[in-house]
Amino acid sequence: MTVAPNIHDQPRDLRGVSFVFAAGVLWSTVGLGIRLIEDAQVWQILFYRSFSLTLLLYVVIRIRSRTSPFALAFASGWTGLIGALSLIVAYTASIYAIQTTSVANAMFLFASAPFLAAILGLIFLRERVRPQTWAAIALAAVGISVMIWDKTGQSQWSGNVAALGSALGFAVFTITLRSGRAGETLPIVFLSGLIAVAGIAAYAISQGHSLRISPQDSTVALAMGCFQVGAGLVLYTLGSKTVPAVELTLLTLSEVLLAPFWVWLVLAEIPSDYTIWGGTILLIAITGNALSGMRRKPTGLPK
Repeated sequence: MTVAPNIHDQPRDLRGVSFVFAAGVLWSTVGLGIRLIEDAQVWQILFYRSFSLTLLLYVVIRIRSRTSPFALAFASGWTGLIGALSLIVAYTASIYAIQTTSVANAMFLFASAPFLAAILGLIFLRERVRPQTWAAIALAAVGISVMIWDKTGQSQWSGNVAALGSALGFAVFTITLRSGRAGETLPIVFLSGLIAVAGIAAYAISQGHSLRISPQDSTVALAMGCFQVGAGLVLYTLGSKTVPAVELTLLTLSEVLLAPFWVWLVLAEIPSDYTIWGGTILLIAITGNALSGMRRKPTGLPK
């Protein structure tokens, strides 16, 4: 009888680690990208970003699987559709959140997604939540409360709610993958792009709105879809195959930590003290929960 290799028993794959870290770096530019948009509305940004993302994933999926990306996307069934719709909600809410609150505040709140996924996993998949995770969730709630309590003007309630809504969308997407019925990740993201492009185009036509935006806005939005979201997702998918889950969690924190740095470096945007303290508490919760799971036996659940 052949025993499947344990990812923790395999030699450390530095290439996989590099891929995952690079994915976090690319994802961290989302805040800067949104800040560089001049006039485009949320739905216009999402249209152009989804368009370039879909084109990239079509090529990648076709090369990797030698199968039609459309066939793989539709083969994911209702579970894949739910995952795709949850991604659209997450992406829409994240764009709005970054436009209405500080990038640091939004990114830290996005980072609560794993804890929301743990709660949803308990409710819908009957997955047991470890005591350490419950403690981390409680600590994360403190950090989130500190950020939401910010009265300096840099933290807007609507932006905070949108950021948490985006985290919830990503959590639902995670649960669809854990259910084991949605198939691979890339076809579902491809499906989300198809739905977003078609849905936004239909909305614009029905309402008489124009999809035309300035050359700068279209260039930034297209680049975000291809490089920031798409290339990051491809690198993460490749790297995650050989990197333990605890390291995946810690490596992708580069997204949360670097996002405020880019907007500070380019646009001199400085987060408030509430955001720094609340975000620090949240990062401690995430890191502590990841480290506490290092000795656990791998569950084999898809990431």
